[in-house]
Amino acid sequence: MKKPNLKAPNLKAPKLKAPDLGSIAGGSRTGQSLLAGAAVLALVFGVAELRSPVAPAAAGRGGGATTTQVERTAVVCPPPTQGLIGSTTYSLYTPVGATASGGTAQLNDVSPQAVAAAMAPPAAAPPQPSGSPQASGSPQPAGSPAAPQAANALVTAAKPGVPATGNATNGESAPGVFAVATGAYAPGFTVGQTTASEQAGPALSGVGCLPSGTSFWFAGASTAGERVDYVTVVNAETVPAVVDVRMYGDKGLIDNELASGIAVAPGSWQSIRLPGLTKGQVNDLAVNVVARSGRIGAGIRALDGPRGADWLQPSADPAPAVTVPGLPGDTATARLVVAAPAEDDADLKVQVSGKNGWFTPAGHETLHVKAGMTTAVDLGQITRGGEASAIRLSPSDPAHPTPVVAGLRVDRTNKGKSEAAWISGAAPIGPRASIADNRAGQSQLLLTAVEGEAKVRVSSSAGTGGGTPATKEVQIPAGATVQVEGLDPAGLNGTYGITVETLSGGPVVAARILTVPVKDTPAFTIQPLRDDRSTVRIPTTADDPGVVQ
Repeated sequence: MKKPNLKAPNLKAPKLKAPDLGSIAGGSRTGQSLLAGAAVLALVFGVAELRSPVAPAAAGRGGGATTTQVERTAVVCPPPTQGLIGSTTYSLYTPVGATASGGTAQLNDVSPQAVAAAMAPPAAAPPQPSGSPQASGSPQPAGSPAAPQAANALVTAAKPGVPATGNATNGESAPGVFAVATGAYAPGFTVGQTTASEQAGPALSGVGCLPSGTSFWFAGASTAGERVDYVTVVNAETVPAVVDVRMYGDKGLIDNELASGIAVAPGSWQSIRLPGLTKGQVNDLAVNVVARSGRIGAGIRALDGPRGADWLQPSADPAPAVTVPGLPGDTATARLVVAAPAEDDADLKVQVSGKNGWFTPAGHETLHVKAGMTTAVDLGQITRGGEASAIRLSPSDPAHPTPVVAGLRVDRTNKGKSEAAWISGAAPIGPRASIADNRAGQSQLLLTAVEGEAKVRVSSSAGTGGGTPATKEVQIPAGATVQVEGLDPAGLNGTYGITVETLSGGPVVAARILTVPVKDTPAFTIQPLRDDRSTVRIPTTADDPGVVQ
């Protein structure tokens, strides 16, 4: 039988002959050369223009964008101030429902080596034989080159839908930490940090770990009385950061050279004593931590002697309307701090959310904030009838909106003992939000429908040691705050995660109260739930040969 001819055909590129420009009157050699080059380029690009693309875009040329789940999520936690005998717990949680497979979720101490290893691109997976499970798209096993495992990780998640917990490094100088989730662990990944300490008195401190950024706002810091607040800055990136700490008081911006140009090396953290930056005692501060270069995580830890301690949560970005969720029904006192960092004064309407909607508190109907300054007001026992609530600030005149930031200190008492927590203005939870480190009989979830009525789905995961996940739907009247009952999953063992999904209406803001008695003191901490940003929008693209011209 005659063998087929397998020799590749001899294909020759077309010869591109430059046109004769000698007949052009007055043309110099330079001009003729330029014209010749232009002619040749025109011929080349003409060929490119006429050739069809190898693989036309499936989406066509209609524009638009597609939504896809994130493949990597990284968050940063501030160094815990736990003292010599305190303890700090980290809890990692990813809700189920990811479309990707494989991946990991780990938490590590911040160090140059750990940060460099986490930020390095994963090694390529070894080639797989045709027809093998890996070649057909099955999940890649943990420990393979594309899914590295850190041997010294503080916490490693076992699988999505089940939280994982671990403890901070012992000692008074425990470092900041960072966590990275990839693959199926990335969409909705959340980390909580909770510290029980007795530095000046029993206290519970909690904070939700956030992605690195360039600007963080806090309202409610202080250097007056027994308060000793610390600004913490964590650089979990591979490039240096330069940070400014801008402080606003009731007399305006507080200038101090020590608060500018703070250098934070890659894989390091700093804790800055706030009283050393204000040149004297100043109450009711708003603080803006800004990265001039690089990206950072930031927090403020408030220590108020025997009256309590906690983290000030980063506030939502300055906006004309702000909602502060999560006021406990048994709030003894509440102090509101508002800053107007723009160039205009802010005139605000104050409203409180109850079970039937917004109402105006007697004696605190409006609030005036001067430009570039802070204003504080004692709201007393603002909740009524033991109902959990929220506070909303909005422009008195909608035609003159002024961006503001807000924070609230709340105190609870029991048998002469008190504890404090700080709440920040919060953004809506969006399509979905989750929070970790929830405990049997000690977690309260508060939901507020800021404008119209809303319907949400609340899901409780299995516990770290077992339990049956549970789901319920909750209706929230317009302007009302609802405390969700019966959150604990059946057969719970350990801590669990909570996920809230907006089904209709809204927007909805949410907060979780965690109460853990410490030596008969009603120690508690409050964290807002944040949009988990588990998806991103990717613009649709199409081939356009015109870009070569």
